[in-house]
Amino acid sequence: MHNFIPPERFFPYLSWTDIQGMPDKENVVIIQPVGAIEQHGPHLPIIVDSAIGVAVVGKALAKLDSEIPAYALPPLYYGKSNEHWHFPGTITLSAETLLAVLKEMADSVYRAGFRKLVLMNSHGGQPQVMEIAARDLHQQYEDFLVFPLFTWRVPHVAKELLTPKELEFGIHAGDAETSLLLSILPEQVKMEKAVAEYPQGLPEDSLLSMEGKLPFAWVTRDLSRSGVLGDPTTATKEKGDRLLESVSDGWVQVIKDIYKFRQPRCKT
Repeated sequence: MHNFIPPERFFPYLSWTDIQGMPDKENVVIIQPVGAIEQHGPHLPIIVDSAIGVAVVGKALAKLDSEIPAYALPPLYYGKSNEHWHFPGTITLSAETLLAVLKEMADSVYRAGFRKLVLMNSHGGQPQVMEIAARDLHQQYEDFLVFPLFTWRVPHVAKELLTPKELEFGIHAGDAETSLLLSILPEQVKMEKAVAEYPQGLPEDSLLSMEGKLPFAWVTRDLSRSGVLGDPTTATKEKGDRLLESVSDGWVQVIKDIYKFRQPRCKT
């Protein structure tokens, strides 16, 4: 049941008495992987985001110093994926449902005595939901430290491996995600079906962009016929291995930082 997560770091393998008697519970880091079940082109399975999140956190927890208490909850596989719902197989929650699930999960974590919760999100369509949940939870429980983090925003080596065009536009089922899947779930990748397709019809000479500081709303069908945004044909397992190592190394540092973190307090 623990999959990529080391069994000694898998929260559901604890008993209630283990949790009741856990020392320094306020600083134990609890990690909730949040993914999605959504189309990733004709060559990748719909589990991509969820699989990447679990693989990264599992590898990070395996590398983490055993003296730092940190546990992963079971992944939340479903997310807010309505930008992909024109493609068969995508399963989406509404923002309201996802927000409610996150908050009620967090209520249980808090009630058990934990005070540090990471919302480890691996799907680009829902960071805002994580941020709203985190802010509302901290407002509700002033001693609850909630971290709405995106899996890919730690330091990693993608700039060494991907072209500038892929770094900017390869945001879905492109080189990076396909390479990672070749590393963690190679038997589920159909490279013979991989097609390159970059976003079509983007505004030129404009401050507006698909993603960035001044974005416009879009759904995948607006920009891509295949569901791919990027070039997966250049993906390799070797790239995926390097990405997995570097992203998980970044997460080791993040977990250490969260373990040491203390809530800033304004002096009055």
